[in-house]
Amino acid sequence: MNKTFGDVQISDLGNFVALAEIQRGPNNFFDEDLIRSIADAFDALDDDPTCRVIVLASQGKHFCAGANFGSSDDKAKRAERSAEDGNPLYQEAVRLFGNKKHVIAAVQGAAVGGGFGLAMMADFRVGCPEARFTANFVKLGFTPGFGLTHVLPRVIGQQAAQDLFFTGRRLNGEQAKEIGILDKLVPQAELRDAAISYAREIAVNAPLALMSVRKSLRGDLAAEVKKATDHEGFEQFHLQRTSDHKEGVKSVAERRDGNFTGT
Repeated sequence: MNKTFGDVQISDLGNFVALAEIQRGPNNFFDEDLIRSIADAFDALDDDPTCRVIVLASQGKHFCAGANFGSSDDKAKRAERSAEDGNPLYQEAVRLFGNKKHVIAAVQGAAVGGGFGLAMMADFRVGCPEARFTANFVKLGFTPGFGLTHVLPRVIGQQAAQDLFFTGRRLNGEQAKEIGILDKLVPQAELRDAAISYAREIAVNAPLALMSVRKSLRGDLAAEVKKATDHEGFEQFHLQRTSDHKEGVKSVAERRDGNFTGT
């Protein structure tokens, strides 16, 4: 399949591997439209018998440097929602966790906040030393989202996840490989080829067996992520209306510690 879904380009790489490339470089900031486009692409690839494994990659310097909280569109949509409405972005995120085919993320540069969550949605992650991972939500004055409170402890363990959540610490590629966020670490110039090679190693196997084993291992992950994002979204709704959140966004943009007051 060769097709475009919004800012996501799907390319058939042969040998039952498809490339899903996010084309919002250099930073690949996400919003509801982008996550919907990725989910639409994954739904189409689930129905495509010529695809057994998806490589998720991005153009530009960063894999996904998070959300642009300063955009007027983001502010307008948040202003219209109530706490009970839920976050429609997370509804699209849950769709991603429900896809049937294996996903390998090729992570270069930054995977920040929800971008970190997008990387953790994949079954495997291939990265380079220049990769950066941070769940910096507390520095922004609110709580983790994109299902990270469920998925990250599942992959690296509760203690390691708590450490990242409570400090907002940034990890480089070597550190991410050491604690299990990355499955493979390669030079940046070899990143995409390494992810494709890994995908082909999986895709050569029996497709029905691959999906069956994946289903057994993941369980009802989409339902679990929905429960997590429902709670995350509720907490974020209230915290994003605090003075601390406004200060957090400002302080992160200015590359300084926040002057938080608990209000």
